Formats: sequence, structure tokens, C-alpha cells
Amino acid sequence: MELQELVYFYILEESRTIEVSFRLTTDSEDEVRTDFIELSEAEDFGYNIITEDLDFMSDYMDEEDEFEDDWSDIVNIDEDSLISFLNEYYVINPDKLPKAELI
Repeated sequence: MELQELVYFYILEESRTIEVSFRLTTDSEDEVRTDFIELSEAEDFGYNIITEDLDFMSDYMDEEDEFEDDWSDIVNIDEDSLISFLNEYYVINPDKLPKAELI
């Protein structure tokens, strides 16, 4: 079992959860698996899947603009780390692997 493709991922900030849809090498093109995983799980496995791109802000802010407390525009996900984490997570926790669903 190995993750073949990330189809979709999104961070749910309020619950500190990531929604991820993916295909395994054993899945067909018509199948996708979707899961919700707490970000703390990745941290527990030693993965830093979230990066903050603070340079992104400088392109869109004037000096007189104040920084708002909304990080959603500057948070990036390291896809390679996410894939590595998911592969390890499901090997260690095969009972948490979501079933494939037809799309």
C-alpha cells in the first residue's frame, strides 16, 4: 500500500484538521479515499507539513497596512511531507485507512 496521488487537501483551521483525498497504487482512476486527520498526528510522527510563507505578505501589504490575525492566506502545505506522513500513518494505523469510494 502506497499513496499514488494527492487529489485534494485543505486545512480546517478551527479544528486544526486536514482534509485529504488521495488514491493508493491499488485504487482505480474512479476511486478516491477521503480522510480528516488532526494536524497534531503529523507533528507526533515528526512531520512539519505546514509552512508559513511570510514573504508572501510583503508583496500584498503596504507599510501602513496592519497585519491581520488571519494566517489562511500565508499557510502552505509541503506536499512531499504530507505524502510521506500519510504513507507512514496508514502503515502504522491500517485500521484508519478510509475505504475507496467511486467518484
